Amino acid sequence: MRKDSFLKGTIIASMAIIITKIIGVLYVIPFYNIIGENGGVLYSYAYNIYALFLNISTAGIPIALSMIISEYIALNKLDAKERAYSLGKKVIMTFSIVAFLILFIFSDYIALFYVDGIAGSNPISDISLVIKAISISLIITPFLSVLRGYLQGHKFIAPSSISQVWEQIVRIVVVLLGSFLAINVFNSSIPVGVAVSLTGAFFGGVFAYIYLRFKINKNKKLFMTSDKKDEVTNKEIFKKIIFYSIPLIIVSVTTDLYNLVDMKLIIKGLYMIGYDAADAELISSIVATWAPKICMIIMAIAMGLTTSLIPHIIEKYAKKEYAGSNKLFNQAVSTMIVISLPMVFGIIILSKDVYNIFYGTSLYGPNILIVSAIVNILWGTLSVINTSLQGFKKFKLVIINTLIGLVINAILDIPIILLLDKMNLTPYYGTLIATMIGTTTSITIALVYLKKKLNFKYMNILRNISKTFVPILAMSIVIFTINYFVGDASSRVISIIKVFLLAIIGALIYFAILYKNNGLYDIFGREQINNIMRRLHLKKSH
Repeated sequence: MRKDSFLKGTIIASMAIIITKIIGVLYVIPFYNIIGENGGVLYSYAYNIYALFLNISTAGIPIALSMIISEYIALNKLDAKERAYSLGKKVIMTFSIVAFLILFIFSDYIALFYVDGIAGSNPISDISLVIKAISISLIITPFLSVLRGYLQGHKFIAPSSISQVWEQIVRIVVVLLGSFLAINVFNSSIPVGVAVSLTGAFFGGVFAYIYLRFKINKNKKLFMTSDKKDEVTNKEIFKKIIFYSIPLIIVSVTTDLYNLVDMKLIIKGLYMIGYDAADAELISSIVATWAPKICMIIMAIAMGLTTSLIPHIIEKYAKKEYAGSNKLFNQAVSTMIVISLPMVFGIIILSKDVYNIFYGTSLYGPNILIVSAIVNILWGTLSVINTSLQGFKKFKLVIINTLIGLVINAILDIPIILLLDKMNLTPYYGTLIATMIGTTTSITIALVYLKKKLNFKYMNILRNISKTFVPILAMSIVIFTINYFVGDASSRVISIIKVFLLAIIGALIYFAILYKNNGLYDIFGREQINNIMRRLHLKKSH
């Protein structure tokens, strides 16, 4: 175990998360075949409400703990740092138990929230069953997240990131094996198969927790401790954990509420304009769960940046190195956008093949995927910006910009659906357009504030984005032309080969031109890029 620099930590965290997300994206191909479209709707109901309660119990405290530990290490308060970890565990135990009990006991009422008044929807009992099945994961996952926060606060990014890969692998084994055995061997119903698959989150969490405990116990000497009692009291530490956690929880919960509100309102809106319950539920599940799963690779960059960014932002802020904070902020946002853009354009051009690879042919899926890709790059950018704001301790701003975005989204959901229907345009785009408007508003509020109050400058971000225009245009023209002449794939295997080859061609074109116009140097630094080029034997060593 070694401490990681910002860029190295970003690369490690991003690679681990990308691997995790790729595995998470690929497993849905066999899983969706096992559970079918109706099973996919049930899975979406359970997972979206679970994500909300998981974030209530885990989102704030682990990140707050990472921030506090980083701060105390910078100030050489080693005893306070360890007590903060101990208190964090106690606080999160309370959150996790309460979240589990609410989800388990009130599962019927949660199910009713989704489909109340929608004739022909999934039975309440089926939705309640899958919610109860996933609720048990709240017993272990919060403790795992606190352990990761402790490691990240010490700048040990690698073990935390690797544990995510192991957690995902174990989870997916349980998901696929459990659902297959339940449905195809023991002839259980689809809802039972989905319920069994949802327990995978619990078993994955247990395995990852054991792995991290082993790593920490094996490397105890690397975690600086001191017998000297710091003047900081447990009451002060507790207040700091709560003070840091609340805005983080609000932001994370609000993010999940976007999906929850969208899922509820899109069903209601489409039902109002004449869609039957089955189609409305299917579209809502694609918008809230299945299209975003394909776009996970875009969010992986943002999550990787978030994981590595906080300790370094806090360190610079504690040392009052504000110019360095501005530079780090610009680097993080630029990296998120510049790396994500080619993926977004690739998904847009190849949406039909990409969706077919994962879920088979669909009337709605490819069109939703196109808009969802754009939404996800906005989500990724907002995630990096809000993480930076939390590092600057601008908690009030984070809460304000996020809540405003959510309210705008909720207000516009159904009106835009109805408006598009009146204009004879695709109505289910309304929810995604409302989300884009809400997210863009949040981003704008944050950027304007930083410019006015902290004198932040964004010319480097704009300059870096401008350098992607030619690479994006060249890549898009080539991929679109090849795709046009090749035509629709005749099978899922052909789609996989086609998308894989075009992705490689697109990436080579994009990064080659970006390298030639010095775009890669501007973002990552000349020394870092040259080191990578030498390791790939694309540049001679001096």
